[in-house]
Amino acid sequence: MSIRSKLPHLRPNIFSYVSGLASQHKAINLAQGFPDFGCAPELIELLHKYSSKGLNQYAPSHGIPALRTQISHYLEKRDGYRYDADEEITVSAGATEALFCSFAALIRPGDEVIILEPAYDTYEPTIELFGGVVRRVQLQAPHFHVDWNAVKQCLNPKTKAIVLNTPHNPSGTILSKVDLQQLAELVDGSDITVISDEVYADMVFSPHQHISAASVPALRERSIVIGSFGKSFHITGWKVGFFAAPAALSAELRKVHSLTTFSVHTPSQFALAELMQDPSHIADVARLYEQKKNYFLDGLNGSAWQFLPSQGSYFLTADCSNISQDNDMDFCHTLIYEHKIATIPYSAFYLNAPSNQKLIRFCFAKQEQTLDSAIEILKGITSL
Repeated sequence: MSIRSKLPHLRPNIFSYVSGLASQHKAINLAQGFPDFGCAPELIELLHKYSSKGLNQYAPSHGIPALRTQISHYLEKRDGYRYDADEEITVSAGATEALFCSFAALIRPGDEVIILEPAYDTYEPTIELFGGVVRRVQLQAPHFHVDWNAVKQCLNPKTKAIVLNTPHNPSGTILSKVDLQQLAELVDGSDITVISDEVYADMVFSPHQHISAASVPALRERSIVIGSFGKSFHITGWKVGFFAAPAALSAELRKVHSLTTFSVHTPSQFALAELMQDPSHIADVARLYEQKKNYFLDGLNGSAWQFLPSQGSYFLTADCSNISQDNDMDFCHTLIYEHKIATIPYSAFYLNAPSNQKLIRFCFAKQEQTLDSAIEILKGITSL
């Protein structure tokens, strides 16, 4: 039997690969983006409560009404616009499924989609799975600002969508209101859809503020806004997220959603809906991660490590050019094998990374004990 791959050039998932190496070599995992600490105890109690009550069968495909209502309130408070909970909000199996549904619903063979590199590694292969053509605009270190003239040069009648990611993974930079207004001007009069990956929206550090595509009326009418409870509530394994979009667009997304996961884990939805009645749980997220970021940076102050600014997310970028002349992938291997620290090479976020760039990504969503152990090791690395 012969199988013709639809994704023959798909690279191994860098996060699974590096986490596997970290486990094999007993390295501290500052690579894959997940916390090593628990969620709010109330959330576990609520999960048990609703599971024990027998709410363990299929949820409504779009999500239970109580959770969709809480998402609507949350987005209104965050972005100043209230989505209709019945027609415009869908609960998804994490942000990855929301992205998959977005690409599946929109893209036909030959359609072009603009992504901003470095880009999360799910975007490209999912676009290509549906016959789309990826057009790339590179963001330049250290600030990773968007060159909107470069974006404009990519626009043509085949352009179907542009993917945003703010706060940005891996750099931790955020898009400003001016950025989004410039984008709105570029896509005005077109049928281009904006797919806005905002999974780290609750992790923006003072004095910065998250600016959603939903906050710009001209973009809102053409945008899919994607969020993740896994990121905000430290429950990445629950795989619960959402997408919000105008009703006509949501209707198409829901068709694909009904054919993939159909519905999301029922007691988790009830637990999250009740937890979100207390907005302090979300309000505390940015403060928590800003403290962890500062703790990590303070611990490495005066060391050989040089970090780029991070305005949001739970990632920091290190420029390693003064520590090693190896490429970023080889350097990450050395850190795992010889120093028992796992990180992610930036080249994994590009098709063709800049040859002179030596950047790696650290995840600081860890307990202080984990960060202390990592800091002690990293302080001893001066050159390789």
